[in-house]
Amino acid sequence: MTKRDVIKLVLDGKRPPYVPWSYGFTKEAGEKLREHYGAKADFNALFDGHFAGFGSGTGFFTDIGNDRVKDIFGVVWDRSSDKDIGNVEGVVIKEPTMQGYTFPDPRNKMFFENMATGITKNQDKFRVFSIGFSLYERAWTLRGMENLLMDFYEHPEFVHELLHAIADYNIAQVKEALTYDIDAVHFGDDWGQQQGLIMGPKLWREFIYPELKRMYAVAKDAGKYVTIHSCGDVDELFDDLIGIGLDCFNPFQPEVMDTAALMKQYRGRLSFHGGLSTQKILPYGTPDEVRAEVRRLIGLGSDGSYIFAPAHSVEGDVPVENLVAFIEEIKKQNGYSA
Repeated sequence: MTKRDVIKLVLDGKRPPYVPWSYGFTKEAGEKLREHYGAKADFNALFDGHFAGFGSGTGFFTDIGNDRVKDIFGVVWDRSSDKDIGNVEGVVIKEPTMQGYTFPDPRNKMFFENMATGITKNQDKFRVFSIGFSLYERAWTLRGMENLLMDFYEHPEFVHELLHAIADYNIAQVKEALTYDIDAVHFGDDWGQQQGLIMGPKLWREFIYPELKRMYAVAKDAGKYVTIHSCGDVDELFDDLIGIGLDCFNPFQPEVMDTAALMKQYRGRLSFHGGLSTQKILPYGTPDEVRAEVRRLIGLGSDGSYIFAPAHSVEGDVPVENLVAFIEEIKKQNGYSA
């Protein structure tokens, strides 16, 4: 059975031979691992993940100097502190109107570069095409967070127009991705805080939900899985999301969700990807505590509908001993052989 087959079993709500996994690291955490294992280490073999990723979870950027990069939408990101994504600098859409703004080409070759060869090289892995900042996040990066939140109330027609245009852009890109042999489309879009939704459930259902339904339908109608990433306390939306075709939710943060209860409640209807605390256990626990938590999550997910991962890209504040602990522990489970 290939890794691809194992992921499909999980997403179909069936019991897999073992709990599969994937994980990512920030630049600082990655440097710690390179120092520990050596620069020549084969990290693909070391991590032995189950996914082959295409597209981009964050976007494509051009270096413009002074620790700044510009994405293809014209947004400038300051990376002087956050080296991986950065912080938005300035406002691209300065007024609540789409006049004067033109979207980039959703079928730009950069999104699909090396997909054909990558898929050929990863026949055993589950292939995912990712669109990061896929709706609400794309809107606020263009308009500004405070401006957009005010626009929900003061300029609702503009918000509908902006979100519809973003969804149209994404749909065009998904349709192009579907010409390749992919298994799933992944949408990244943070809606949550440590407590509740940023915009609240009423506005989410009025503005966000209709566009999600349109985007997800394109992938589902093509027989593909739909997965999403949304940080924060958003479990009140799970039934809505399942209703429009969601198959897997990430990052499944234990700080804001009862992971054990949710796995039990939704097993067979929704899979979860994540669950290992990046706010508490990984940075502040001992290696033994990390290993124990990995074993607990394996136990919870052994009946299916669960993919192990840290709840976000692992940060540089995590001791290297804790990084090694979860990387090694997940491979020790019964039923898995490299």
